[in-house]
Amino acid sequence: MPFVCVLLALAASTARAQVVDDSTKALYGPKTTRLIYEAEVLRDSTAGTPLDTTLTKWPQARFWFHDTTFQQDLGTVGSASRPLLYQPNLELGARFGRNVFDKYARDARTVPYYDSRSPYSFFRVVQSGSGEQVFEISYSRSLKKNFSVGIAYERIASNKVLAAKGSRDGLVEHSNLLFFGRYQNENERYHLLFNFSNVRHRALEQGGIKPLPNENTPQDLFNYAQQQVWLTQAANNEDRDEFYLTHTYRLLGRGLTVYHTFDAKRQYNNFADLGLETARTSDGSLERTFFPSTFNSPTATIDRAEYRQLENTFGVLGRTKAVEYRLYARDRIASVTSQTLAPGSTTANLMLREAAPKRQFNQLFVGGTAAFNYRTIYAIETSGEAYLLPLTGLSTSSYSLEYWARGSVRTGPLSAEALVNSYSPTLTQQEFIGNHYAWSHWSGNYTSPATNAVDGIFKNTSTQQLTGRLQLKVPSLGLLTGQRFEASVSAVNIANLVYYGTTGAPQQLGTNRNLVIAFARHRTMLGRVGFDNQATYTKGDNDSEGLRIPSLVTNSRVFYESYIFRKALFNQIGAEVYYQSAFRGYTYNPTAQQFYQQDHFTIGAHAIADVFFVADIKAVSLFLKMAYVNQGLAGSYNGYYASPYYTGYPRRFQLGVKWNFFN
Repeated sequence: MPFVCVLLALAASTARAQVVDDSTKALYGPKTTRLIYEAEVLRDSTAGTPLDTTLTKWPQARFWFHDTTFQQDLGTVGSASRPLLYQPNLELGARFGRNVFDKYARDARTVPYYDSRSPYSFFRVVQSGSGEQVFEISYSRSLKKNFSVGIAYERIASNKVLAAKGSRDGLVEHSNLLFFGRYQNENERYHLLFNFSNVRHRALEQGGIKPLPNENTPQDLFNYAQQQVWLTQAANNEDRDEFYLTHTYRLLGRGLTVYHTFDAKRQYNNFADLGLETARTSDGSLERTFFPSTFNSPTATIDRAEYRQLENTFGVLGRTKAVEYRLYARDRIASVTSQTLAPGSTTANLMLREAAPKRQFNQLFVGGTAAFNYRTIYAIETSGEAYLLPLTGLSTSSYSLEYWARGSVRTGPLSAEALVNSYSPTLTQQEFIGNHYAWSHWSGNYTSPATNAVDGIFKNTSTQQLTGRLQLKVPSLGLLTGQRFEASVSAVNIANLVYYGTTGAPQQLGTNRNLVIAFARHRTMLGRVGFDNQATYTKGDNDSEGLRIPSLVTNSRVFYESYIFRKALFNQIGAEVYYQSAFRGYTYNPTAQQFYQQDHFTIGAHAIADVFFVADIKAVSLFLKMAYVNQGLAGSYNGYYASPYYTGYPRRFQLGVKWNFFN
């Protein structure tokens, strides 16, 4: 606790250092700093939203990163991950399809911009006894009344939990440098937002636990640092660079505004294993023990791919009290290149060659949104986008119409929504040529080394989804206050689903998949005790081909909040429990950075309980948490699996500190 006492003392001194007026009230703080997002500017609104100073999300691990959905990962911070629950796809046209590290990279479209009367900065750090670390520092200030710039640096890191040689045996290293700024002229007719991000992500790949001869069941594999793993010299490196700019100009007040968005980005992925693990069979021949096959080098693997994309979007937008609209056209120029080791390459003599021909694209999209509101009684909203056509000379795949369209109607607390879409497979699903996996689904004459033939052209995947929602605020009943209830039911039909099958290669499902998804969440306060419970139930042959989803995923939180030290410190103490039902989760292919289906390992049902203390004093927020406190208790196993043969973190202590500065 001495560290906490020092923080409290420093926080108090910081509060005294703030600019004050004659009545000793702080002039600058959360109420004088607002966040502005591109989505607001594209609705012709720059009022912004206040800083979130609540404590609710701060100790919850999934809110430390840029994707807050429930994810299946490899058990450690910074490892490859994928959405655990079903999500519709709204991305059309050429897409790289390497998304396992998306959770840790910023989305340029959601970068926050600051409107503050004073320089604003903050840092946050999360550290655990198992080597988890999340660190971010950000600084922004106004250079003139209507012009502000900022810089942010983020680091995410973790140490090995499996086969660790020491307490500081590094596993993941992630850094993200972000520059951002905004400008508006005096009459607020012109607005400009821009950001540049530079992401570097390095993850050592272990291939999961390699069971010993006496380890016959999944329950035998919770020895963590003492376990053996399949890969000891493999690593994935991913670089992402992106420059993003949006600016708008009002022509006729808020009724007619023109806008332009420029987006240039690059993603580079490199998998390397310079010491392929092998074993000898009884007759003395070499036997591959992790990768299914080898096409080029038997001793080393280097598989690289780079995706570049340049987009220009031009559109018009406007709004009145009753109507809001936006129409746009977008031009995309993209390319993907890949390299792999040449046949006969050895660790001492690495020779790279082109893996597949360079693929280039020039595609045109059109889309828009429209909304109508009548006295807040009801609202109608529509939106959609279509891949209109490939521009001459650059598209190498056969063209078929791609689109998504969404419509919703709301009246009071009830709403209904319909969504339809049709989209092509990702570029990685269509083609990958490497040392251990190879497939080609292009319409050209290039053949796959794995089959010595074109593997067949994939059709577009199409879905239809109907959703009904209820969002209700319940009046206070005595000590029961702040009740909020939301629920939804969705029916989803998926046709021609492209997924990664048990061989690790993509394939297309010949039959339709149907899902029913029910979601409910209830939040309330009973005096000073708060409750937040949510659950998602998915029904539809959850362990069949194509989609593997746990039937039930829940998250429950209970806490007691109060002031102490004469209301100088606001705090919450409580517990959180995450539960996931059993399912045959996806396994991971590190060479192509893809999760794929498997049929031999069931991730058992498990609950993860955390207890926490979180406090806020002036500009400082901190939490102390014991994570997975129920490990090995009440007859439960001594661990759980995040993915097949990847155990999650054991019980550990976590500490987090966030400090805001307003001058």
